[in-house]
Amino acid sequence: MTPRKLIWKELWQRPTAMATCLLAIMLGVTALVAIRSVTVYSEKTVAKQMSELGANILLLPKNASLQDYYAADANGETIPEEYGTQLLLADLPGVEHIAPKLSMQTECNGHNVTLTGILPQSEFDAQAEWKGVQAFNKSCGKCSKRVMLDEGNRSAAEGLATGRFVSEIAKDEVIVGADAAKQIGATAGGKISLLGKSFRVGGVMPATGTLDDGRVFAHLHTVQPLAKAGENVNVIEIMACCEDAAGGLVGKLREYFPNAKVLTITQVVDTQVAVNRLMTRLSYLFFAILLVVGVASIAGTMFANVSERRREIGTLMALGATPSLVARLFLGKAMLIGLAGGVLGYVIGTALAVCLGPSWAGVAVRPVASLAGISVLLAATVALVSSYLPARRASLIDPCLCFREV
Repeated sequence: MTPRKLIWKELWQRPTAMATCLLAIMLGVTALVAIRSVTVYSEKTVAKQMSELGANILLLPKNASLQDYYAADANGETIPEEYGTQLLLADLPGVEHIAPKLSMQTECNGHNVTLTGILPQSEFDAQAEWKGVQAFNKSCGKCSKRVMLDEGNRSAAEGLATGRFVSEIAKDEVIVGADAAKQIGATAGGKISLLGKSFRVGGVMPATGTLDDGRVFAHLHTVQPLAKAGENVNVIEIMACCEDAAGGLVGKLREYFPNAKVLTITQVVDTQVAVNRLMTRLSYLFFAILLVVGVASIAGTMFANVSERRREIGTLMALGATPSLVARLFLGKAMLIGLAGGVLGYVIGTALAVCLGPSWAGVAVRPVASLAGISVLLAATVALVSSYLPARRASLIDPCLCFREV
């Protein structure tokens, strides 16, 4: 009889003990997979919210407030545009986009609009190339689940509406907010005049429900001479990774720019970030429970199995079975239990996460393929480690002593 057949025969003849081991591993893996699946999609949801929010950190003049910023960005005070370059050179982890802006009130076609100068990201890319620094950190390690929105198929107007920054804008081009376009009759490809200068309308933003709907956006270096503001801006908007924006990045920015005010508007997702951290810790807790319960259950069952089968083991060894073969029989049995527990735990845990995710965490959850391999590998490892000492004990049994036992 081959070792494989011996293992299957053992599992078939002693189903209760094996089922206990299988249940211990399966429950641990189920809890681990369910919590991690919900956490993964909750992190993606937070990252998407941060992307849709746009800027989550503001660099403002010292005496400005968040109320001044939302009033129209035009509070009468400015900060040097050079702060944006300094921020680029600092290369702080988690900073994904920088958007210096200068706003002023003006008139167009008989209606008051807010003209806002913006600096396209290509300007920072150009600076990064000749200064030998990385333009923006796309991920920071702590926020590896960052969801970057696809800008490839978007127009400049759509990108500005969603992310509050654009990659390109010409010096004689403007992007008009939805409400402003209706008021002044602007259409994509048309012409408008602002402060005596003619601009081509590069696009009309979709409605955002924010102050941006009533603004007209142009290149910062075109607006600055018109506003006679010099090389200054009202605000520098920073899009940062959610973990860093809610963590230590604000403190670092305050150290770099002591003459400016640093504000964060991430409170809308701070609670969910904290929940994600708690759920991650819970998943580690269940990982520890899996180790303790699984190792104790399998080791106890295997030791009892070795004691019950001393005479059978002695007979096998008397018939020519080597100690290594005896050890492989027990380890092989443990491996099968571990693999089965890992697969069942992943399937049940994923099903629970998909069903309970919307009500438990308010997020839609889908199967996480990477957890399948982790679950099976983890369960098999726990089973093998916990069976090592019982298998070693079985391989050291003396056949002669076994036959003397009554």
